[in-house]
Amino acid sequence: MRLSLRYDMRAPSIGAAPVELYRAAVEQVGWADALGFETAYIAEHHGAEDGYCASPMILGAAMLGRTERIHVHFSALVAVLHHPLRLAEDLATLDLIGGGGRVEMTMGIGYRPDEFEMFGVPMKKRVRILEEIVEVLDKAWTGEPFEFRGTTVRVRPTPVGPNRPPIYIGGSADASAARAARLGDNYMPAGSEKERLYELYEAERTRLGLPIPPRPAPAGPLFLHVTDDPDRDWELLAPHLMYTTNMNAQWAKERGTGTTGYTFVENIAELKKQPQFVVLTPEQCVEYARERGNDTELMFQPLMGGMPPEIGWRCLELFESRVLPELENLGLREPSGSRKIPASA
Repeated sequence: MRLSLRYDMRAPSIGAAPVELYRAAVEQVGWADALGFETAYIAEHHGAEDGYCASPMILGAAMLGRTERIHVHFSALVAVLHHPLRLAEDLATLDLIGGGGRVEMTMGIGYRPDEFEMFGVPMKKRVRILEEIVEVLDKAWTGEPFEFRGTTVRVRPTPVGPNRPPIYIGGSADASAARAARLGDNYMPAGSEKERLYELYEAERTRLGLPIPPRPAPAGPLFLHVTDDPDRDWELLAPHLMYTTNMNAQWAKERGTGTTGYTFVENIAELKKQPQFVVLTPEQCVEYARERGNDTELMFQPLMGGMPPEIGWRCLELFESRVLPELENLGLREPSGSRKIPASA
């Protein structure tokens, strides 16, 4: 069973200040690293009034410098808004900061028109831009000279190697499955039709005569919260969860195609019915994990919607003290003390 954290760093007026959230995110990932969590996901958007994370690679650098084992996965990185050569340099540098093998990325083509206007990138050319970026990364990370837009260039530093950071392709529409089959090392579909999209991806890989990589671990709910008093915490969580699901549902309208796991809600009663938000006692969380089995992922978003860090910390510490030991007893997790730090770290 995999354990992960996820951050989008939204800081709406109902929540904590950005400085509190950013400092807490780095501290929480350090905590998770010591317990053997596998992944910290960081999202990216630009120009959002609520401060949605605009510099994921800088935040990722802070997390990598604070940790020894956990992987930092940019999901999704709006790759088409980055210059290909600078992106290659930044990601290689991050790989070096992490000691090698701890940087991953899911690359998306973006969907918010305002972001493309903000950076002067033609939205209609975003698929071609992504194709160029993947091609550039493959060449750049060899460290050898190559042709880029009519000029011979060389990118240094290069990733630690021997393997370059894996490139996932993201998306929630059918076209993203075909794009991932052609371009990426793997596929990370989003939205509410992940199984169908995986099937399209695998069929296209087969048609192209390419190997089908192992699927990522099945994701659990988008938000898992552990508490000794669910009724109390639902009242505390509700404003932040409602803000997030309603804002994400609104943004999803800008896609035109694809699906989302978020829906509009008007009150706590509707919020509690949404399967992506799960609030459990420690005992319920142990049973929930046991039922899902070893081949799954439990994801925490302890700062969702600008949630005050103390609320997220209370959940994480309760998970550490009363859930994680039981998962280890059930054989769903190795004891954190037995996990070896990779030689590259």
